[in-house]
Amino acid sequence: MTWKVEIDPQQCIASGSCPAIAPNLFVVDGAHARPLKDVIEEDERALDAADVCPAMAITVRDGEQVVGPRP
Repeated sequence: MTWKVEIDPQQCIASGSCPAIAPNLFVVDGAHARPLKDVIEEDERALDAADVCPAMAITVRDGEQVVGPRP
C-alpha cells in the first residue's frame, strides 16, 4: 500500500519538526517544508510527523481516507 503525503504551504511554518522525525521523507526548503516524494510506502514516521507538526500542515492519505494526523 502507498500513502500520499501533502504539506499545505499556506499553513507550514518551516519549524523543522517533520525532517527531524523523518529526514528521508521531508525537507525544509526555504520558507516551507516539503515531502521528498508525494507518494510513499506506508511509514509510521510520516504519521508521527503529521501528529507533531505545530501548524497541522501535513496530511497523509490512504486513497481518499485521511490517516494522518491522527486524532
